[in-house]
Amino acid sequence: MALVHERWLAPLRGVTIRAFRETYAEEIREAGFVGAYAPFIPANPGMKFNDRLLADLHPFPCEQGGVDALVLVPQVIGKHPEAMREMLKALKDRGFKRVDLNAGCPFPMIRKKGRGSGLLSAPDTLERMLAAGCEEMGEGGFSLKTRLGIERSDELLSILPMINRYPLACVVVHARTAKQMYSGECDREMSARIAAESVNPVMLNGDIPLDGHGMIGRPFIRSLGGRGNVAVRLAEYVARSREELCGDAPVLGRIKELVAYWRDIQPWGRLWQVLKLARTVDEFLSVAH
Repeated sequence: MALVHERWLAPLRGVTIRAFRETYAEEIREAGFVGAYAPFIPANPGMKFNDRLLADLHPFPCEQGGVDALVLVPQVIGKHPEAMREMLKALKDRGFKRVDLNAGCPFPMIRKKGRGSGLLSAPDTLERMLAAGCEEMGEGGFSLKTRLGIERSDELLSILPMINRYPLACVVVHARTAKQMYSGECDREMSARIAAESVNPVMLNGDIPLDGHGMIGRPFIRSLGGRGNVAVRLAEYVARSREELCGDAPVLGRIKELVAYWRDIQPWGRLWQVLKLARTVDEFLSVAH
C-alpha cells in the first residue's frame, strides 16, 4: 500500500494541546498540515467520558471566511476493548468521525502496563482493540499509531498480517523501537517494508523533516521558537493556559514543556534558565518580552 502523502501534526503530550492548537492554528495551516492528532486520552474501565475528560478535544478555530480546513483526530490509549468502545461512542456523540489508537507510546510506565507500545507484546489484545475500533467507527474511521517494535524493529512486521485484516484509515509507524524512545537512528528500511506489505495506508513518523510528508512534531515545534512573532504568540498561549489552569505552577509547567524545544535558539537559551527559576508567570513574561 502506498505511503500517505499528507502532513499531520503529531500528538505531543503536554505540548500540542488545545491551547497550543488554538494559539498556533495559523502557523499550523501555513506549514501545510492537514490537521492534528490530539494527545492521547485514557479509555479505562469505569471511567466517565464526560466534558471534563474530553475538554482538550475542541475543534480548530476556523480560518478567515469561516472555513475550518484542519481536522482534529482524537487518540485513545488503553487495553480494554469495551472501555474503548464506550469512549468511541462518546467521541462520535461529539461529532468525531475518526479516532486513533495509541499503540506506540514508549514510556516504560505506560508500556509495562500493557498500554501504548505494550500492545505490541500482546497481539491478541491489540487485535481485540482493532476489532472493536473498526466495528464502532466503521471502515476508514479508525487508525493505529505504533512503533516498529519494543526491542526489535521486526516485531511490528511479524504481526502485520493480523493488522491487515482490519480496514484502517492508516497505520502510523514511528520508525524506532520503544526501547529507543526518541534517540538513535530511525529504521527507514523496515518502515519501507512495512509500507510495502501493509494493505492499509502507512504514514511515516520519526524525524520527518518539516518539509516532508507524514506525521511531524518536534521539527515544527522547534521552528516556532525562531519566528518573529514568538513573544506575541507565547503571550497568547499563556493567556489561554491561565484561563484553563488554576494557579501559576501548572501554567509554568506547561510553558516549560513548550520552551524546552527552543533552548538552542537565542535568546531562549538564556530565557530557559530564567524560566526554570521563575516563581510566577508574570516574572517570566517580564523578561521574555
